Amino acid sequence: MKVAKFGGSSVADSSMLEQVASIIESDQDRKFIVVSAPGKRYGEDVKVTDLFIQLAEQYDSGQNYEETLFKISQRFLSITEELDLSKDIVGRIENESRRLLRETTNSSHLMDALKAMGEDSLARILSAYLNKRGTKATYVNPKDAGVIVNSEPLGAQILEKSYEKIYQLRNREGVVVIPGFFGYTESGVLTTFPRGGSDISGSIIAAGVKADLYENFTDVNSVYCVNPKIVDKPKEIHTLTYKEMRELSYAGFSVFHDEALIPAFKKNIPVCIKNTKDPNCKGTMIVANKKDNGQPVVGIASDEGFSSIYVSKYLMNREIGFGQRLLSILVEENISFEHAPSGIDDMSVIIRTEDLKSDKEEVLINRIKNELQVDTVDIIHGLAMIMLVGEGMSNRLTVASKATKAFAEADVNIEMINQGSSEVSMMFGIHEHNIKAAVKSLYREFFH
Repeated sequence: MKVAKFGGSSVADSSMLEQVASIIESDQDRKFIVVSAPGKRYGEDVKVTDLFIQLAEQYDSGQNYEETLFKISQRFLSITEELDLSKDIVGRIENESRRLLRETTNSSHLMDALKAMGEDSLARILSAYLNKRGTKATYVNPKDAGVIVNSEPLGAQILEKSYEKIYQLRNREGVVVIPGFFGYTESGVLTTFPRGGSDISGSIIAAGVKADLYENFTDVNSVYCVNPKIVDKPKEIHTLTYKEMRELSYAGFSVFHDEALIPAFKKNIPVCIKNTKDPNCKGTMIVANKKDNGQPVVGIASDEGFSSIYVSKYLMNREIGFGQRLLSILVEENISFEHAPSGIDDMSVIIRTEDLKSDKEEVLINRIKNELQVDTVDIIHGLAMIMLVGEGMSNRLTVASKATKAFAEADVNIEMINQGSSEVSMMFGIHEHNIKAAVKSLYREFFH
């Protein structure tokens, strides 16, 4: 029994939905289907979820939102007309959107509810289309499916009690189509997962029904060992462990949301990444354990948009609780940290630059100076993180030396190195403008 999740590029228009229906019908084991909202049809196109976000923002700021709502309706109308489905589905989208705008007083709840409309509407369309083709299918709302989450807006997490109810989906006949990206709190409030969270939904359903395989259909034949936008025709990865994939997705791989595999990992369910346009291609299998093939690095991930809070204080190492107090300031300012390498008298905290909104930077500097009595505090912007990923990497003597050699050959200065106790990854911080040169050099060193 399989759970298949289809991403935004896989359901972008009517022709892609025809392909999705064929994939579902080609394998009777594909019983549970999780879908995203329609993605981009071409380069300059706008994702449906982004249109719903724009609609919520326009309403919240008192702007006229009729044109945006019209674009959303037209997007779904083109799909239903080309698939020869009832226009009632599109009418429901417009009516429900207006009802939410009229009745939802909490702005974060409104944003969640509107963002979820894309997935919810597409699931209804796919279910109707499968039935039209003669395949018995049922749309099931996440609330009815048993997807119960905590009450954190825009960042929901599944509650353990959900899985027992989700398991009951196995009793339903035919194909079950479930919208991804959102669940409901115990009090019945719709709440979304983080952006890209339809992957999380698919993983949750796979874990809940105890599937034999979770298939994640996207627009690539497999996971590549490096970003193909940086390196031309990079090598494919055909087998990864859960830990390796999570490290890669966290550090910039766009195939998976970095939280997506946790439910499947906990239930030991294998995951296969496949291409909707080439469903017979082998794809990439993600498993709990794999054989050692002698290759210490399976992938090189990279991401931009980081900043470093550098703090220096003489005899910092003797000051009990200094690191805790520093991180507590970040917590109180609602800023999460990514890494925290430290020395005897200094410490750096790596954060996402986007978290330094409005006047947060000045507030942070003043609080650290006044509350911790430090000698120096500085915030450095424009950093990129490059991560080498591979199981058991810490046991390989040559990885660090080969990596630093590659940086040197690319004439790139390393601002930070962080491995710590990790056996799966080694991270390097550099300036953003050097990221392509560094990644290309690392690829040559480890994969040629």
